[in-house]
Amino acid sequence: MKTPSMIACALLLALVLGSCASFRQQHGMSFFVSSTGTGRGADLSGLEGADQHCQSLAAAAGAGHRTWRAYLSNSLSPGSPTVHARDRIGKGPWQNAKGVVIANSLSELHGNNNINKQTALTEKGQMVNGRGDTPNEHDILTGSQPDGTAIAGDPIKTTCGNWTLSGAGAAMVGHHDRLGLRDDAPSRSWNSSHFSRGCSLDHLRASGGAGRIYCFAAN
Repeated sequence: MKTPSMIACALLLALVLGSCASFRQQHGMSFFVSSTGTGRGADLSGLEGADQHCQSLAAAAGAGHRTWRAYLSNSLSPGSPTVHARDRIGKGPWQNAKGVVIANSLSELHGNNNINKQTALTEKGQMVNGRGDTPNEHDILTGSQPDGTAIAGDPIKTTCGNWTLSGAGAAMVGHHDRLGLRDDAPSRSWNSSHFSRGCSLDHLRASGGAGRIYCFAAN
């Protein structure tokens, strides 16, 4: 016969084991969608500021022991070389906060990956609003082509001035939920769906964004 104290001990043990499992998953996390933007739209203080944003969010979630990089490209401009998002994030594999692998390699990430609304979780292990939710926040800033390389052209029109503008301009975004207005490749693209309507937070919100970015552990 189980006594109240035995039941209490069993419940406590279950709680401890669950917490340990959650810690291991968070500790092994190597990919997430940022739970928040910087509050300045697409002005992320450049790639360095975006990386720091990823690092800070990861640290708060118990994964600060890794080196985190934002999945963002820079377009060529005077004083700023071309930077390809795919070259910044290591070689994989990458898994979310629940331990689910989203890609094993760069080729898989930019091919048949496992990124969707159910797996593109925040560093807290939470789902991000997508198409059909209120508000829709499925636009994730990338400034990249489908293969993870930079887009040729004026950075003001491709990366919001290489992630320094919060007014006029545009940046390429992807859909973390793989859904859009049409059933075509761009609408289903996680990293290269369409250009934003501008660079401010209001502009990003107007087309279904919130200034979020993808964060990958490079090591």
